[in-house]
Amino acid sequence: MAIDTTTLEQAIKAAIPVTHLEIEDQSSGCGENYAVLIVSEAFVGKTTLARHRFVNELLKTQIAQLHAFSQKTFTPQQYADYLAKK
Repeated sequence: MAIDTTTLEQAIKAAIPVTHLEIEDQSSGCGENYAVLIVSEAFVGKTTLARHRFVNELLKTQIAQLHAFSQKTFTPQQYADYLAKK
């Protein structure tokens, strides 16, 4: 069963406080390949690996139904720095 962006958005927002969220369906609409960018205070003090494991655990039910899932995770300050470099 395909996952839609609303399902992913609701699952993420229900689990952690999010200040910015981008969800991109990279599978031309079939719902099997997603890239997410999550900005949250919940990531403060965590390494990138710890953040990704945290998100993978939060979304394990949804990820199990996908072909591919990629993520970028930032604290609010890191995201501000990231935008400043663009």
